Amino acid sequence: MEEEQTPERRRTQKFPETDEERAERLAKQEEADSRSVYVGNVDYKATPEQLEEFFRPVGVIDRVTILFDKYSGLPKGYAYVEFENIESVNKAVDLHGKEFRGREIRVSPKRTNIPGFGKRGPRGRGGFRGRGRGRGRGRGGRGGANGRGEGGSSGTDDNGEVVTESTTFETII
Repeated sequence: MEEEQTPERRRTQKFPETDEERAERLAKQEEADSRSVYVGNVDYKATPEQLEEFFRPVGVIDRVTILFDKYSGLPKGYAYVEFENIESVNKAVDLHGKEFRGREIRVSPKRTNIPGFGKRGPRGRGGFRGRGRGRGRGRGGRGGANGRGEGGSSGTDDNGEVVTESTTFETII
């Protein structure tokens, strides 16, 4: 008798892509991005068909993508238009500042995102971002010992009694 497969077993296992596959995927993405433009300040009620009609004089359009907020489902107010050839991008950028559905649109060549390279550099997700207390507050910090990580904290327990905890950190060079 055959065992019934659970949903976990039915899923296909995704193997990590090789460096060659990743380079090929990024090259394709970069090529598509070189044929695309960012369109900002798009009317929230605009449709892909209306954008296609607006950009049709520029060149043959492969794809129009209007981005939506994943939580509310509402449009974000910008779109991407991918053309069949690179020459159309320069013509499309000439439409920057033109009126589309009562709004002055912004048109610029689409930039290629570099995976793993965020706004603040290639730190990746979950990197240390500090304590969130601002900058320029002097040597302060927690505890005594001139802000060198030594010291303690004090507070009260459930009975109202003062409790002090002390910690010392070593610096490893």
